[in-house]
This record gives sequence, C-alpha cells and structure tokens, in this order.
Amino acid sequence: MALFSWLKARTEPAAVSTAIPVPPTPNAARRGIELIDQGLLDAAAQALRQAVADDPHDAAAWTNLGYVLVELQRHAEAEAPLREALRLAPNSVDAHYMLAGVLQARGDGDAAIAARQAALALQPHLEPCRRDQVRALVARGDAAAALTLADEGLRIEPRSVALLLGAGEALAGLGRWRDAAERVAAACSAQPGVSALWCTLGDARKAAGERGPAIEAYRRAVVLAPSDAALELRLGAALHADGQIDAALTEYRRALALDATLAEAHSNMAAALKAKGDVEGAIASGRSAVALRPDSADAHTNLGNALQVDGDLVGAVAAYQRALQLRTDAVAHNNLAGALINQGRIDEALQLLEEALRLQPGYAAAESNRLFALNYHPDKSAAEIFQGYRAFEARLVTTVGAPTVLHGNDRRVDRRLRVGYVSADFRHHPVRYFLEPLLSQHDKTAVEVWAYAEGVEEDATTARYRACVDHWVPTTGLDDEALARRIAADGIDILVDLAGHTGQNRLATLARKPAPVSLSWLGFGYTTGLRSIDYFLTDTHAAPPGSEALFAETPWRLGGSCFVYRPAEMGEVGPLPALGNGHVTFGSLTRAIRMNAHTVRAWSRILQRVPGSRLVVDSQNYKQTAMQQALVERFAAHGIARERLDIGFRFPAAPQLRRLDIALDCFPHNSGTTLFESLWMGLPFVTLAGRPSVGRLGSSILQGLGRSEWIAEDEDGYVERAVALASDLPALAALRAGLREQMRSSALM
Repeated sequence: MALFSWLKARTEPAAVSTAIPVPPTPNAARRGIELIDQGLLDAAAQALRQAVADDPHDAAAWTNLGYVLVELQRHAEAEAPLREALRLAPNSVDAHYMLAGVLQARGDGDAAIAARQAALALQPHLEPCRRDQVRALVARGDAAAALTLADEGLRIEPRSVALLLGAGEALAGLGRWRDAAERVAAACSAQPGVSALWCTLGDARKAAGERGPAIEAYRRAVVLAPSDAALELRLGAALHADGQIDAALTEYRRALALDATLAEAHSNMAAALKAKGDVEGAIASGRSAVALRPDSADAHTNLGNALQVDGDLVGAVAAYQRALQLRTDAVAHNNLAGALINQGRIDEALQLLEEALRLQPGYAAAESNRLFALNYHPDKSAAEIFQGYRAFEARLVTTVGAPTVLHGNDRRVDRRLRVGYVSADFRHHPVRYFLEPLLSQHDKTAVEVWAYAEGVEEDATTARYRACVDHWVPTTGLDDEALARRIAADGIDILVDLAGHTGQNRLATLARKPAPVSLSWLGFGYTTGLRSIDYFLTDTHAAPPGSEALFAETPWRLGGSCFVYRPAEMGEVGPLPALGNGHVTFGSLTRAIRMNAHTVRAWSRILQRVPGSRLVVDSQNYKQTAMQQALVERFAAHGIARERLDIGFRFPAAPQLRRLDIALDCFPHNSGTTLFESLWMGLPFVTLAGRPSVGRLGSSILQGLGRSEWIAEDEDGYVERAVALASDLPALAALRAGLREQMRSSALM
C-alpha cells in the first residue's frame, strides 16, 4: 500500500534479502565469505563461482553465491545458484527466502509467496520472511491472509515493529484504517525515535479521517527529523486538508527553504495561495512546480486552478489538458470540464463529465458540475434537464442509502426553533447580498440559529455572519456521515441548504436527512434532485404553478419574490449616458456560459433595430483577447460590426453599469446578482421567461419589483421590449432617476 512506502524507502536496505551467508566450506568458498565480510562483492562472486566449480555438491557455496548476486542486484543470475542449493539442500531456509526475493523482483509474486511459505514452514519465527510475506499477500489482494500471518507472528513477538507495520498494512488493505493506525501507533511506541514511523502513523491517521491526530503524528516526525523537507511538506499538506491554510503555508515555505527543488511543495503552495486569494502568487508557484516537474499532473492542475481564478481560461484549459494527458482519471476530466463550462463550451464539458463519472461513479464534484452545465444548456427542455437530476439522486442513494434517521426533536411549541444553515459561502461572496439581511433579521426569541460553515477562509464578512448566529460550526474535515450525526445531535429542526450543486456543497449530508425538515434556497436556482430535502424555497414566477413535477422537493412559493436584497455601496446612479453620447448602450455583466446562440441572435436583432446602438459584454470570462475575439466572431455572423461591441473585463461593477442605458438578461438561464445590481444602478432590464423551472430568475426579480412589463414570453417579445425602451430616451432617463427608490420600496428589499 502507498501508506507504507514512505517508511520502507527510509528504513530498508536496497537488497531483496537480509539473509546471512551460510558458513562456507574451505578454500575458495571460505575466501568468498571473507570477501563478503570486506564488502568486496564482485570478488566474492568470482571466488564462489570457483568454489561451486571445485565442488558442485557444496550447497552452502551455491547459497552464498546466490546471496552475493542478490546483493549485487543481479537477480536473474541469482536464481540458478539458489535453485541448485535447494536441489542439494531442500531444507535450506536461507535459499528458500532468497529465492522468494529473486522471484518477487522479476514479478512472479505467486511463486515468491510459495517460496516464502516454504521458508516459514521450516523456520516459523523468521521475522523478515514473515514481514515480506505479509506485504506480498496484501499486494496480491489477500489482506485477510496477510493479517492472520502477521497476528501469528505478533503472538510470539508482540513488539515486533516489522510485524506491527505488516498488520497495519493488511488492515489498510481491508479498509480498516482506524485499526491500521492503532497498529502503527504501537510500532511508534516500540521505537519512538524513528521519524519515518511517525510519518507512517500520520498517513494512517489521515486515511482514517483523523485529521488532528494525523497532524500531531507528522509534527512528531518533523521534530525528530527537522532537516527533512519531505516531512515538512507532508505536515503542510495535512494542515492544508484541515483548512489551516496559514499554518500550511508556513510548512511549505520551510520545506522549500530546505529544498527549493521540491516541486510538490511549489504545487501545494499554489493551491494554498489560491485559497488565500493571492492569485498572482499562486500562478507563480504553479509555474515553478511545472518547471521543476513537467510530468506532474498535480502541478499542472494547481496551475490551471490559479489561472482559471485569474480569468485566464485559455491558459487554464491548456494546463488541464496537459494534466489529463499525464493522468486520465476522473478528477482531470472534471477539472477540464469546469474550464470549458466557463468558456461556454457546454457540450464538450458534458462529454468529459460523463467520462469522469464512468471512471469514478458517484464522484460528487463531477455530478454537480454536470447538473450545473445541464442547467445552462440552451437547447434542452426542463423535462430533459430534470431527468439528469433524477439520475443523480439514484446514483447517490446507492452510495449513502435511503434516509433512516429517526428524529427525536422536542415537539413543544413553547421553545425556540433550531434552524441550521449549510454553506461554503459565509464570506465575501455574492450570497452575502441576500443572506445577511435574512440572518440579521431573525427573531432570536423564536429562532436559535446554527451556521455549518464549510471550507471558509474567514474575512470581514465572515465576522458579520458570526455575529448573526448563535452557533458557528466549522465543517471542513467532517465527512458527510459525521456532519449528519453532528446536525442531528444539535437537534436542528429546520436545515437550510444554501449551495445546491455549487462548489463545496454538502448535499450528501442532506441526503441522510439529519433534520426533520429541510429546504434548499438561494445558491443554485433549481432543484437539488433529492427527495430527502422537503422544500425548495421559490416563488410563483420562478416556479409557476404546474411545474411541481420538475422538482424533487415540494416548491414552497413565497409571495412577491423569493429574494431579499441588500446592495453593496455602489455610489450614485448618474445621468442617462445616451443623452450625452448620442446613442443607446445595451449591456450585460454576464459569464460566457450564458452567451449561447439564442442570446447572441436576439441581441444582434436588437442592435440591428436600434440604429447606432452599442453593446457592452463585461465579465472576467472575457478578460483575454482570445475569448473576446471568439464572441466578436459570433456577432459578426449576424452582421454586427466589431466597432459596435465593447467586450472585456473591468472592475468594479458600478462604473461599468453607469456606462449602460439598458441591461439585457440572458436566456434560457437568466443572470442573477448582476440583475439586482443593474436595477440598483437605475438600469431597466429585459428578460425572457423561458423554461418553467430552470433559471427563471429575471421573472422573479421583475415581479418582485412590480415591473412585469419587462418580461417577455418569447424571443420576438424580448426584442420588442428592448427596442421600445430604447425608443423613448426621456422616459428612459426618468426611469433611471426613480428606479432605485422604486426598488427600495418593493418586495425585493
């Protein structure tokens, strides 16, 4: 198992066997053993060849010749002398044991096991042979037999480090990681001064999901070997997995101070710096890792992750493609698919995600990415998309089983309800515009609030969230079953999922139904696909009556809108740009995934109908010239000249929205936060109410505002509404001046 490779590389000699040479017969044979004692192995081999030529019946000389050839790593030459020794002396334990090593070296594992078994039958207490046999049985997939063999030896020698490790390896092969860790811990107790043992214990604890004890074991290893860069790296990785990013960065830097060529440390630094928001540093570390180890899939992956956050989608795709060439696993397929999704290449992404799920059935990230991509597919019906969610639930249930939790919640009505929120976005994230108003206005005399915070790198927004809740529970490091048990133990009455199928979601926890009532809201805009979640919080405009069959949950419809919005500071609205520059400017701050053929065609028709008008498309996806040019070419196919388009990325949003006269919503999956920001900056927007369940956010927002006249039911109506708004500039200017106040007075706020 990989778990024990660290220890073996640092504690074992390179030779296959550690058998002692058999006492020689006189003359050349004796000279051979003397040369072995002096470490002159080539000369010893010559002497022993002479010895067996002088006396072909000298079994000891044949055994010693085999030993020397094994020590010289000349395994193919060693087999014949050892077999001859066994022909002459069938009960030679050393010959059997060394022959096993030779057979193992040439890849004949079954024959090697048989040879070791013969040696153990003759000498049951031969510990090195028993140790090697345990490992060989594990490698063959016979972990149960390996454990029996190790335990037999431990009854004789209970503090044998080799056998304790062998038993640990066998238990690991059986998936009994906690038991494996206890055997390794016993080995550490027997030899507490060996750093490699503590490192192996750290590996075992980590595999058992015991992150805290794993970190402590790695710390012991580092104390014993403070100049070992690889140990610092291992400790850093454990801290990183536990969400202790700053501490992990400290260990990575220590590792690199000891060995600046350690590519894995540079690669891990890239991932940690990305998590900290230091994208420039992450890219630099990723490039260093790739330069040092161009054959490392992890290095290319972490570089791709950093480039994608930076908006370099072309570079990210190239990095992920290289990672996929190096390692064709499910993760590599999923990563590349994610970058293609951000480029709007949905069909290509879906093919990659199907392959990821074939390679790793139940792979949660690929499942969620697949459903996310399906939501934005411009040509699939709501019914087709929902079938993807049904398939997801069926696959998840086979993994976690149907919910079986019996809830013992107190049913008294004179107590506070316990409400829990599950999210990875309790930080500076667009969710804050909608979640903070809710949390800050909870009636604490009626509701006691828990926040289950996944993977949060805390910031000023996090501090505000903490102040809004009664209980803050970090969930990084808790597996889905452990988190479900924690929620049930907290006695949560109503559990709210805020992620849906976005990153770092805990849907597999909600599938276990850890609370008697659960619902999904805000983070995703469509069903989770899980019938174990009771309700989907929505409204009659996002999920019109009759669409119930397109939800796994029961739609719980609020009046007005299912959103409540608290804007960021964006400054004043400003005058209508068209009055000063002589032309109308349409625009959208949207991602590339929404820029499908239908949207491009409709926007082109609007530009053709409104003489002199311009279009702004602004988002991080269009930071690069290649992405800009690709979109320009799509508009050119509809006769729209390059000079009428302003495609790129500028930050922050408010100045870009101030340049626009009218906002255009994408379809069939509408935009989200940017629509609220557009209204707040005085921009009316036109939306198309497409599929009756998936992504009808624009309709929900406009109904909540009281502006249903800007909602179209088809593409022609969409174009007409946009043209009508552009045709009356005085009316448009009046709208701009009053829209913010109208928004303040509406259900949206």
